[in-house]
Amino acid sequence: MSQPSAKFIVIEGLEGAGKSSAIALVRDFIEKQIGQAPICTREPGGTPLAEKIRDLVKIAEPSDPLCDEAECLLIYAARAQLVANVIKPALKTGSWVLGDRHDLSSLAYQGGGRDLMPLVATVSAATLKGFKPDLTLYLDIDPVQGLQRAAKRGALDRIEQQDISFFQRARATYLSLAEQDDSIFVIDASQEMADVHQAILTVLQQQGW
Repeated sequence: MSQPSAKFIVIEGLEGAGKSSAIALVRDFIEKQIGQAPICTREPGGTPLAEKIRDLVKIAEPSDPLCDEAECLLIYAARAQLVANVIKPALKTGSWVLGDRHDLSSLAYQGGGRDLMPLVATVSAATLKGFKPDLTLYLDIDPVQGLQRAAKRGALDRIEQQDISFFQRARATYLSLAEQDDSIFVIDASQEMADVHQAILTVLQQQGW
């Protein structure tokens, strides 16, 4: 049986949805499936330059607040670096890639949450040129529950401190986009972790890779 061609899989979700444990689960699944661990990335970040951009986006600067449009453009600058210098080269050489967030996050957070969808759509098209994950697992959770979980991890970053309505708009956008794209699977992340993980494994096993 030939080894399946390299895939780009992404885990998405609001704060507190359980992305970290899901990523560990999917990483182990891929390694068992193909005998090699995937290259794991995170967004924004994933390259030396993109990590510096991540700091600009995540850390609040009271004397020079980051405006919404600048936030959007910085995130796409980081994504362009990651896609060009890590993701595409890895896939080209046959390595699978597992991403902690990708373009769907910007569509949800900056497009829906910030109400910048025209800008997001334009920049996304210009930078990605149609490049997209083979599979996206969106961990869906009510923002109130998710932020309560996130707060237990420690201090919230600049984006995590947004008003609850921001996350409600982001969630609505996630769900709307998932309905329109059969490569996006919605996982109920409000369940017990064991049930969430079983749902994820079921989706992965159904792919036939």
